[in-house]
Amino acid sequence: MHIDPAALVRLLCFASPAFPTGSFAYSLGLESAVEAADVTDEPSLLAWLEDVIRYGTGRSDAILLRHAHRAHEDPDMLRHIASLASAACISAERQAETNAQGVAFVASAAAWQAMEDAPYPVAFGALAARAHIEEDAACLGFLAATVSNLISAALRLGPLGQAGGLRVLKSLESAIKDVANDTRSAALEDIGGACFLADIAAMRHETQYSRLFRS
Repeated sequence: MHIDPAALVRLLCFASPAFPTGSFAYSLGLESAVEAADVTDEPSLLAWLEDVIRYGTGRSDAILLRHAHRAHEDPDMLRHIASLASAACISAERQAETNAQGVAFVASAAAWQAMEDAPYPVAFGALAARAHIEEDAACLGFLAATVSNLISAALRLGPLGQAGGLRVLKSLESAIKDVANDTRSAALEDIGGACFLADIAAMRHETQYSRLFRS
């Protein structure tokens, strides 16, 4: 994989937690998992996030991103992928999360390129292509940003400290790489997941009484 230095700078910017997508406001159901004591410490957080990346939202989003990257010059195909991305969400909050982050990403990335609003992974993939960021690099950057945002949420929820969060991040490097590799040849029909506890947590969060996050 080769990436032009200018494209690398754009990717680092797009994937940065400072890029204004509102990712800090979402936990992908992790807050509900902490509330239910399904995630209580470093090992349980690592197991939870690895499943989400390998078998859940992380994998599906990577597939959507790759197809959006390839279809960045085809508006009709992008709309189809965007519609699928929104329809495939397991819960109302998850749908609101990916759509709201996508709108915010499109608005923020307009300084580089413009496109129609789309769910977050679709917007990221299409705009990465238009910014001349290579597909594999975009996929890796997106997955790394997803993991970092969820670890940041876990730090605020209290199951672990900063040192533990960094250990979890390091431990997830192989999962990020594997998912990026495995999704390279995946079709849109391969979208799907087997993270039942994470899906239940995302749905349960919608009625959680006290919460910090929007998902």
